[in-house]
Amino acid sequence: MIDASPAAKLGEAIAHSALGTALRESVWLYPTVETLHIVGLALLFGSIVVVDLRLLGLRRDVALAPLLSFVLPVTLASLLLVVPTGLLLFTAHASDLVGNRAFVIKMGLLFFAAINALMFHAGPYRAEIEAPPGTRARGSTRLFAALSIVLWVAVIGAGRWIAYV
Repeated sequence: MIDASPAAKLGEAIAHSALGTALRESVWLYPTVETLHIVGLALLFGSIVVVDLRLLGLRRDVALAPLLSFVLPVTLASLLLVVPTGLLLFTAHASDLVGNRAFVIKMGLLFFAAINALMFHAGPYRAEIEAPPGTRARGSTRLFAALSIVLWVAVIGAGRWIAYV
């Protein structure tokens, strides 16, 4: 018999923890956590895509600074909902998820989406936020915005595929 990988062993331990067992066995707990996760994802994607579409040129008449002052707190609040609920969902099925290709792809895509956002905020963000309304975003900014949309749609798609792989 071949020994399980360290990741598989850790996944088993997490899934069989009291929390993982409670999430799987409760009639209402797992669906509630999953619903909160989906609501958080909707808020997260919605807040991100609004800014990305503006950066791509849609509604250039809308000043970026006030848009971001409204949207960024929504983005951060949604992250405070998505991350813990995602961890809880993982806990319930960790032993299955560590070997699930769609899950691994989703995690990789999340990593690249986060890197893309960090690079945007470390780079062209300041110049774009100070640009007057009507100004076309720089090429690098439009690239960050387009890549952001593609990555987040792919994250959502990979998340849906987890159940089917």
